[in-house]
Order: sequence, then C-alpha cells, then structure tokens
Amino acid sequence: MNTPIISAEDLQTLLQQGADVRVLDCTFHLDNTALGREQFEREHIAGALYANLDTDLSTHNAAQAVNGGRHPLPQREAFAATLGRWGITPDTQVVAYDQVGTLTAGRLWWMMRWCGHTSVQILDGGWPAWQAIQGATASGPAKPVEASAPYPLGAPLETLITHQEVMAQLGRDSQTLVDARGAPRYRGETEVLDPVAGHIPGALNRPYTENFDAQGHFKSPEVLRAEWSRLLGQRDSASVVAYCGSGVSAVPNLISLALAGLPAHGLYAGSWSEWSREGLPSATGA
Repeated sequence: MNTPIISAEDLQTLLQQGADVRVLDCTFHLDNTALGREQFEREHIAGALYANLDTDLSTHNAAQAVNGGRHPLPQREAFAATLGRWGITPDTQVVAYDQVGTLTAGRLWWMMRWCGHTSVQILDGGWPAWQAIQGATASGPAKPVEASAPYPLGAPLETLITHQEVMAQLGRDSQTLVDARGAPRYRGETEVLDPVAGHIPGALNRPYTENFDAQGHFKSPEVLRAEWSRLLGQRDSASVVAYCGSGVSAVPNLISLALAGLPAHGLYAGSWSEWSREGLPSATGA
C-alpha cells in the first residue's frame, strides 16, 4: 500500500465490493471521554467498530505500558490481542477515521504499523467526507464480529522513541524535535493538561492542524513538501522525532511527511505529558 490515506469514494467502492475491510471509528474527546462512543452510537459508517483511545489505544496498567504520560502505549503483544478481538488478520485492510478532524485515527494507523501491519489507511477528510458522498451509515452499538487469534506481530514499520533516547540526543543535529501542539502551548503561554508549560528545548513547532486544508483533507504532497522544507531548513527530515501532548496529535505530522515523500525518524509517544512529569529540561517562547 503506497499511501497512508484513502478517499471516501475508494472506501465506499471497497465496501460495496465486499472486500476484507475493517473500518474503525476512533472518535474521542479529551474533555468528555464518553462522548466519542455516544457519537459513534448515534451514527457511524455502516459496519464500523469503535476504538476507544483510553481503553483500546492506550493502557493504564503500568505493567503493560511501554511509556509514561497521559496515553501510554500498551505493549505490542497486548494490542495484538485487541486486534484479534476485532477480527483483524494480516490480510485485513484497515481504515481508521474519526468524527473530530483527523486526530485519533492517526493513533490507530501508527499502532498498527508499529505492529507490522501494512494494509492500514486513514479516511481522508474523516466523517464529513463520508457524509459528503452519502456513504452508508448505521446507528447503535457496533455489531459483534468473529474474533481471530491475537494478531501475529511483525517487524515494526514505525519507530518508537523513548524519553531516554530523546534526552541522549538533545541539542544534537542528529535529532530534530517537532512539537505538534498549538503555538500557545508550545510557547508555554498556557497549559491546561500537563504540570509544566513549554516545550522540549530546541523543538520546532508545527501544529498538527497545519496538515489539512479547509475541508479537513490532507494538503497535497507538493504543498506539504514545501511547508516541511520551510520548517526544517537544512535539517534532514530523517532526523525528525514527532511529539505532542500525549503522542496522539503528533501522528498527523508523521503522515504528512510520508505523503510528502519525506522519511522521518520516529514518534516520541510519551510526549510532553511524560517529559514534563519526568522533570526533564523545558523551554518557553518561540
């Protein structure tokens, strides 16, 4: 699969053809953790399952967590069991979307690639794009699916970066940190979620929202490439370590790099929520 995104029209065609496609709605709200499921049950893409950021795409069991912060990643083996419960095998094409921009869908995309799954895409434009083509919808809880064995893990297709690795490379040309949070949080002017305001020293700022056009679709590869070139200057994109508040909104930056044909180093999944709780160096201002 050559691109991390799929259009609503192409997804509709696959579903109408009866292809082996599993659609996952990842809608989640930080300020109301029950609202995402409520929105899903009100209406969703027909046949979709619901993936909860807090319980499916994160773990709060310290023994299973691979990083700290507000949304710790579960170990790959634990997530493999979740994929099995969703009936996902290596042959399943997975399409993730959400109803609040394209945010938490990226988390699922990254995690599946981290587990070695190649056939995973994000619905470009999300729920509004599906509504625009009058795609089939359903309401109520997700219909049960036939579970499979835990997903057989493969070599990771995405790189997980730890806070120890970030710290070891801090200030070196070999690492370019890119913060996906909004500019006021990056500059340390406000902080409503984490104990310290500011950013990791030396980090650049590219809010994840800058990857999308006014309709919520990813910008063209040419535009994304030009924007990344302006941000990085002489820095190599292969040195980019993406981070954000808790490892979720950083992923659209990685997707936009992929769409632009630019390699990246990896995702610091613990992000600012872990970094700020570890008492590590911080900076404020632009």
